[in-house]
Amino acid sequence: MIDNCIDDILQIYRQIRPDIVKRLLSFKNGFAKMNSDDVFAELSFCTLTPQSKAKSCWKCIEFLRDKDLLKNGSTDELRMSIKGVRFHNNKSAYIVHNRELTSRIDLKKFILQNSNNIPELRKWFVENIKGYSYKEASHFLRNIGMGSEIAILDRHILKNLVMSNVINEIPKTISEKVYLDIESKMIQFSKDINIPMDHLDILFWYKQTGEIFK
Repeated sequence: MIDNCIDDILQIYRQIRPDIVKRLLSFKNGFAKMNSDDVFAELSFCTLTPQSKAKSCWKCIEFLRDKDLLKNGSTDELRMSIKGVRFHNNKSAYIVHNRELTSRIDLKKFILQNSNNIPELRKWFVENIKGYSYKEASHFLRNIGMGSEIAILDRHILKNLVMSNVINEIPKTISEKVYLDIESKMIQFSKDINIPMDHLDILFWYKQTGEIFK
């Protein structure tokens, strides 16, 4: 059964590899063109995504930017505008907190200056950005083209790791230690089947959803 699962993964990868490469290149090229507002929009998108649909979250970000609320809206204005997102009360407060924090630094410059050590950069986001765990920080870094060696351990990825016998079960809670342990196993698995980590992440997402998004 495990062999069949691996065969399926490899077959799907052969089919969609060009699309994966194109998407990852768009992340990297996109970051090069981003200004501070664009980077904060991406940061906020990953704040909204926990237990919510990615496409719905991105539509919320586009709406907030169009109405100038992402940059200048109050917590109440944000809360009313993202009601379709789960935990919108908390997430609106997170966005305001993160906006105040990142207004004191040049976020893009900070990222570039620390891009030689992605694990430490990710840890900074986990420790300083409200609403971020390792999953959200990894998601953000992947979406700006810096996620080639880290895992976004959402439910789609974890389910596929169980099916591939990389882990025995989906843990009920994921501490930092558990996250890094599973990530290490996924890195080894990606080497074993010769699929890069960031490719494998998108591949698993596609396998569960039938699409490549962000």
